[in-house]
Amino acid sequence: MSTFKAIRIDKDDSGYRAGYVDFDEADLMPGDVDVRISHSTVNYKDGLAITGKAPVVRRFPMIPGIDFAGVVESSSHADFKPGDAVVLTGWGVGETHLGGYAQKARVKGDWLVPLPQSLSPAQAMAIGTAGFTAMLAVLALEKQGANPSRGPVLVTGAAGGVGSVATALLAKAGWHVIASTGRPEEESFLKDLGAAEIINRAELSAPGKPLGKERWAAVVDCVGSHTLANALAQTKYEGAVAACGLAQGMDLPTSVAPFILRGVSLLGIDSVMKPKPARLAAWARLASDLDRDKLAELSTTIGFDAIIDTAKSILDGKVRGRIVAEIG
Repeated sequence: MSTFKAIRIDKDDSGYRAGYVDFDEADLMPGDVDVRISHSTVNYKDGLAITGKAPVVRRFPMIPGIDFAGVVESSSHADFKPGDAVVLTGWGVGETHLGGYAQKARVKGDWLVPLPQSLSPAQAMAIGTAGFTAMLAVLALEKQGANPSRGPVLVTGAAGGVGSVATALLAKAGWHVIASTGRPEEESFLKDLGAAEIINRAELSAPGKPLGKERWAAVVDCVGSHTLANALAQTKYEGAVAACGLAQGMDLPTSVAPFILRGVSLLGIDSVMKPKPARLAAWARLASDLDRDKLAELSTTIGFDAIIDTAKSILDGKVRGRIVAEIG
């Protein structure tokens, strides 16, 4: 094809805008693998990119979409050949390199991982960056020695993309999951995913004390700011907190008290530049550990023409779980 359907973000004297266009294949960026995209997904970062509410996009024009799944059309990379099913998350795609909200992408083969045989492209995008990040957080907690025998685990922003997958993964692994959300109407949704308790995010979102009552042995935090500070302050002795989001803010108004008085570990989770061996390990665990019925419960499918509106809704807290976008 010489042109294909895409979403393009432009920034010029007329302002910042995202729209549906026919994109010329000749304008694709360099890469050694061409992929025919079948599915993508809508993450919080995609919402920021499409609306321009944060400087996610750093090259214009840009095709947004930080994730995609599809089939290799052509390749000069040794690891991939035409017909291979592949997944991409991160690596600056949709930010500095043309991304997944298009029928075609040209990328570096080193950025791709094979689609696990037990997952469909749609299921892989129901996981996407959010689910991949959740799995990285779980793996980091496990590496730190966290386990269900030590007490409950807190998941903040539990109704969102990362939080919902983390809730499902941790519940299946035997954890007593305490799910924090600002949407009480999602209680049944979260309990269906395996949450044992639901708490209102207001318990954690206001300024708190340097140390509080010890309540949980581990945390997956998708929120940042005061929520992360309070989660740290209420983590049990030698507990671990995996920080992977900033829905409330990038600040961290805490003290050294949780670290030097309780030996709490704060684990930073980055999914964008994660080396390939860790990616393969995380996707293997997702393919084996994530309940397919739960994955279906926490995901919704939209068409290509609904991506921009959905990206706006995700910033307004109107989206639950994961969104799969059929590119087609």
